[in-house]
Amino acid sequence: MFTTEIIPHTLRFKQPAGTSRGVYREHRVWYVLFRNNNDPSHMGIGECAPLPDLSCDYDDNYAETLSRFCRITEEQQQVETELLRRYPSILFGLETALRHYLQHSWQLWNSPFSRGEEGIPINGLIWMGSFDRMKQQAKNLLEKGFRCIKLKIGAIDFDQELELLRYIRISHPSLTLRVDANGGFAPQEAGEKLQRLAPLKIHSIEQPIRAGQWEEMARLCNATPLPIALDEELIGIHYPDEKRRLLETIQPQYIILKPSLHGGISGCNEWIALARKLGIGWWITSALESNIGLNSIAQWCATLGNPLPQGLGTGSLYLNNLPLPLEIRDDSLWFKTSGNFPDKPLQKYGKHND
Repeated sequence: MFTTEIIPHTLRFKQPAGTSRGVYREHRVWYVLFRNNNDPSHMGIGECAPLPDLSCDYDDNYAETLSRFCRITEEQQQVETELLRRYPSILFGLETALRHYLQHSWQLWNSPFSRGEEGIPINGLIWMGSFDRMKQQAKNLLEKGFRCIKLKIGAIDFDQELELLRYIRISHPSLTLRVDANGGFAPQEAGEKLQRLAPLKIHSIEQPIRAGQWEEMARLCNATPLPIALDEELIGIHYPDEKRRLLETIQPQYIILKPSLHGGISGCNEWIALARKLGIGWWITSALESNIGLNSIAQWCATLGNPLPQGLGTGSLYLNNLPLPLEIRDDSLWFKTSGNFPDKPLQKYGKHND
């Protein structure tokens, strides 16, 4: 038998992180602990990390909702996946806490990654900012050896963004280059902007127009000169029939899956199964979780056999991340089996039940 505890924590960014929705300076998360009644040292930890301006399950009553589902999970001694379909960040936290609890280990799945034998190729990320700041980020990532870089666009003039992309492409012709528009293009201008991006041999563009415009997105995907990947479009689509209808209607080239936003591990597995049937590519991305959530995503991702670079950072964005033995070597994320595994990683933050 296990009981549940909730520990809220505010992650603080080392530097402001610019997105199309504004600038992040901190990120409020909730850690969920499953603790064995007879052996307090036997526990499982999961992370609920909604993004207030993006997650479909976040509102002012999030902490109360999480507490209610923790009580249900404690009463049932299992995670009720169907009950939690509409609450992806909560489902992700609870299902990964249970996985950790049952495995008795931070090595949540058995894979070459979890055994420290292989790394997961990842993309480097250029955050929005001024032209000079974005160019410096690009230089830093290239110097570190990244072979895939993703640039968030929409913060500065589009011509300047093209100039930056040309600089990267000319200096590194074989680099895999991705861009993320975060829905920033108007439908009437999207086609022309895709045409201007195409000569730069862009691997893919994420969410060129805002979510919810299925017919417009379907037309773009049908005529696009470069692959389109859906991200925000998948948020709030909870049930298998809805997922199939979206993919069959839009027919994107790729989908990008974030467990905290797209249905937890179980919901993302549904997306992957559908994408495979329909011949749609995919990859996995974290969504600003701390190392607790990142470890869960990476451990699961490593079992999927996807050779594309994934969107998994190390949580190095934060001043007060929780310690786990994850590190970047060259352009891959590695799990260090001989690293420092904290027995009580949340002790320093106290124990608070919401």
